[in-house]
Amino acid sequence: TFEAVTAAGEYLGGAIVPGINISADALYQRATKLPKVDLARPPSAIGRNTIHAMQSGLLYGYASLVEGMVARFKAELGPETKVVGTGGLAPVIAEGTDILDYIEPWLTLEGLKIIFETTHAASVNR
Repeated sequence: TFEAVTAAGEYLGGAIVPGINISADALYQRATKLPKVDLARPPSAIGRNTIHAMQSGLLYGYASLVEGMVARFKAELGPETKVVGTGGLAPVIAEGTDILDYIEPWLTLEGLKIIFETTHAASVNR
């Protein structure tokens, strides 16, 4: 997903797309001759075999999707907008692009921990 948040923490909206794992699973499950592949950087964008071609399509295809969506968000929000890649696969996507200003794979879980700690502290103080 892509989310727009102001510096003050105000949520502006976002965009939802199928994730890279969903696409990888779809290739494996729907194209019966294609193998399951690791989400790893292939030797080149032009795959010389099936596995490298799938890895290239997944990694560089999603990197291009991220670049395109970031360009559209920045067109609406301004070119100075900072981009944070989150989630466990953010480092994998980052291998295929330089569009990310920050990579925080565990940001969502860290946020949930803060919410839990804040809520738990509030309930203990009652």
